[in-house]
Amino acid sequence: LCHPCLKNSILSTNHQSFVVGVIYGECMLHTSVPTHYLPQKSHCWGAMELLVNVRKWIEENKTAFLPPVCNKLMHCQQLNVMFVGGPNQRKDYHIEEGEELFYQVEGDMCLKIIENGNQRDIHIREGEMFLLPARIPHSPQRYANTVGLVIERKRLNTETDGLRYYVGESTNVLFERWFHCEDLGTQLVSIIQEFFSSTQYHTGKPNPDDLLKDTPFPLNATGVMNPFSFQIWLNDHRGEINQKKSLTMFGDNFETEAVVYGQGVSEGSNTNADIWIWQLEGTSVVTMDGKTLSLAAGDSLLIPALSRYYWKRVEGCIALYIAQDPIHKRPYA
Repeated sequence: LCHPCLKNSILSTNHQSFVVGVIYGECMLHTSVPTHYLPQKSHCWGAMELLVNVRKWIEENKTAFLPPVCNKLMHCQQLNVMFVGGPNQRKDYHIEEGEELFYQVEGDMCLKIIENGNQRDIHIREGEMFLLPARIPHSPQRYANTVGLVIERKRLNTETDGLRYYVGESTNVLFERWFHCEDLGTQLVSIIQEFFSSTQYHTGKPNPDDLLKDTPFPLNATGVMNPFSFQIWLNDHRGEINQKKSLTMFGDNFETEAVVYGQGVSEGSNTNADIWIWQLEGTSVVTMDGKTLSLAAGDSLLIPALSRYYWKRVEGCIALYIAQDPIHKRPYA
């Protein structure tokens, strides 16, 4: 598991100061001006509320979405549910074997990716959702006065992460490091520090002897989806949701299970993965581990892995259900 605690370190290279804010999945590098921020830590271990009103939580934590931190984890167990702000412009690209779900709550963002050997900018507007497939190099660019939801899972012991820098606007690799993610805060800070002190950084030219001939896994050649308005999707499928009681958003082609539920009842025990529920409209009640939890519109609930639950949804209920069970991890193509 990449340590999902946020860490900040000041790295000085050739009289230039860098603030590196690292979170699980999105690391932030601020290099525009020297800074005098003090290093900080924000640990997420310990008791975290499972039932959270999303809007209230964002308002209470709005200072966390400003530089140099720019993010806050709502949950960090098997599933990492985080909200990210800005501004944050970065040059590094992250590669992982899991998927990432993006939803822009306030304002827009740009997700730079390498798609089939070409650079592409994915503009995710306010209210839009986007699912990033596994094994695609990506670099989130975030702007001031924005807040976005990002969901991803912890790593398996057999999985490898990568961090890459490219030559200018090309897709030629300038510098890369591959690692099993155990403590992202420590590992990424050391890799970024290594890059800024490297010959590659100072010359802008790669060292062929320092690049892997074969990556630990093949990069994903899948073409990505276009971001879409979540509200328009809901409106277009409302009748089908009411008729079928639930509707999957991405089908069976992804590890991420995103389902919108209407009126009905669900029960079960998910042994491999957490479940995150976001109550969008109406109300529902979840009984879990002997406790009854009532969800109103705007509330969210994390159901930890191994928990038995009973979920009753009344008429008028619309709720988003998210799980990322690695048992559904897509095979390498």
